[in-house]
Amino acid sequence: MEEKFKKSHAAVTSSGSALAKYQDVIVGERSLLTLVYFEWCMFLGVIPGALGLILRKVFWPRLFGSCGRGVQFAQNIILRHPKRIHLGRNVVISEFCLLDARTVASERVLILSDDVILSNNVRIACKDGEVSIGARTGIGALTNIQSTNQCPVSIGEDVMIGPGGCLVGGGDYNVDRLDIPMNQQGKKRDSGACLASDVWLGANVTVLGGVQIGTGSIVAAGAVVTRSVPEQSINAGVPSRVVKMRGEQ
Repeated sequence: MEEKFKKSHAAVTSSGSALAKYQDVIVGERSLLTLVYFEWCMFLGVIPGALGLILRKVFWPRLFGSCGRGVQFAQNIILRHPKRIHLGRNVVISEFCLLDARTVASERVLILSDDVILSNNVRIACKDGEVSIGARTGIGALTNIQSTNQCPVSIGEDVMIGPGGCLVGGGDYNVDRLDIPMNQQGKKRDSGACLASDVWLGANVTVLGGVQIGTGSIVAAGAVVTRSVPEQSINAGVPSRVVKMRGEQ
């Protein structure tokens, strides 16, 4: 596989065998042994109930770059390039989560630290980017976290993210030219999205690239964070603004 990152469409539709493209896009390497083990684990991924939990607990840890003790894998988890994913101890990954670590320039693309919990249908996509999530952080159902164009997303320890959240690093397209479609102009480079420790995002909060949220801050449900947030602040609105500081009457 080329060291240069390929977009999904180009990687899937380019010349070459279907098996080779599957290994490049899904598995992450061309080894036949790795392919067979990956397919076996994906078969185990759809088994329901206690039997499925036990089988995945036995076989799945070997899929990853590293995997601590006590990790729980629910049913129907989707993986891309699992060797670039690193899991701490007692991580919980719920049903229908997507962990996509397709950044070929690094072997530590997606990091979930100790005691991280991903609720059902959480989507974490690293396409030419990186995502790290600190210890004891909980990610609500249907949350979307995306890092592209080498714009990382970093989430600190003891963070709470409500359901339906969206955190994006590198998501904006260049739109200055009028002679070609916007999707051919490439994405802008930003500093990514950074949440410090002890942050609480309510339901359906959107955090855009280039934003830092300070320690101990709260963002109310439905807010869109377009600029950095100071420590210990309470924020609300579209776009969000500071409405109060914690500790004030």
